[in-house]
Amino acid sequence: MSANEIKAKVEPADKYVVDYVGIDLDMNGFVVQADGGDFGAAVEAVRAVSHKPLILIGEPDQVKAGLEKLADGETALIAHATADNVEAMAALANESGAALAIQADTVDEMVDLSEKAQAAGVKDVVLSPTQRGFRGTLLANTVSRRMALKKTFRPLGFPIISFPGDAGNLARETMLAAQAIAKYAGFIVIDNFSPETAYSLLVLRENIFTDPQKPIQVQPGVYEINEPGPEDPVLVTTNFSITYFSVANEVESSGMPSWLLVTESEGMSVLTAWAAGKFDAERIAKDVKRFNVADKISKQQVVLPGHVAVLSGELEEELPGWEIRVGPREAVDLPAYLKTAL
Repeated sequence: MSANEIKAKVEPADKYVVDYVGIDLDMNGFVVQADGGDFGAAVEAVRAVSHKPLILIGEPDQVKAGLEKLADGETALIAHATADNVEAMAALANESGAALAIQADTVDEMVDLSEKAQAAGVKDVVLSPTQRGFRGTLLANTVSRRMALKKTFRPLGFPIISFPGDAGNLARETMLAAQAIAKYAGFIVIDNFSPETAYSLLVLRENIFTDPQKPIQVQPGVYEINEPGPEDPVLVTTNFSITYFSVANEVESSGMPSWLLVTESEGMSVLTAWAAGKFDAERIAKDVKRFNVADKISKQQVVLPGHVAVLSGELEEELPGWEIRVGPREAVDLPAYLKTAL
């Protein structure tokens, strides 16, 4: 590929970013693979449009040429060390501070390469099984992980890189990438970028590897939806991201201008936060004052989620002079409520 072709392929993926429940999802890096041309120039072409991490794949002399084009202090993941070139690739890794991907056909051969790379001084190793199909990839990854975790077998206790892009078509590539996400791959290399498949894979990764003990949260505060003015209502909800986006999306789709007060509830949903004492009249009133809600509106009125209607009396005591309304129990009913009840 020419430099312009490389730039044209890299740029859309580099600029891709999508918001998912308050989290920016994007591509994490790029692979430059030797294919008979000027490898150093190819690395320069990628670096002209992206500064994301790189994986450099080629023979030792080609990889060295690519490493020389990186900025001072920058390094990469280099690949692949095989039985034929492990000494040369290990020397490159040590010289540049790069991580080294080792490639083998069998688990026994992978163990041998891992031990040789570590004996040569390489500390950051990545395992690259040669299997490319569904069954072969799943088997190789599973055996490596089980040996490392259940048997404490250190030569296989390193991240795995998978290449679903070698599948040959986009549908098969996407399915293989999804399998690799679910089954132990730390690096996943795809050949074909499209926003649709990227989104599905990134969301899958986020859903699998989100810590359930640390709910996804949005920043507490007052959010403007559909350009509200002083006469528009103030809705109250928690800072659990799924709750926030459910409410915000329904209000936005209704076309009704509204203020949305998101309270600090430690990332819990409405009922969960109420049951845990994290969403009560005192906390709501505190955030009404903390975020200066009264300065934004002319009518002192707030709308509680229907599930916590029981808080209305207590909130009237915490906010003297305010009108406390009770909204619907479900976010899907907000458009009708905003258009009729208010």
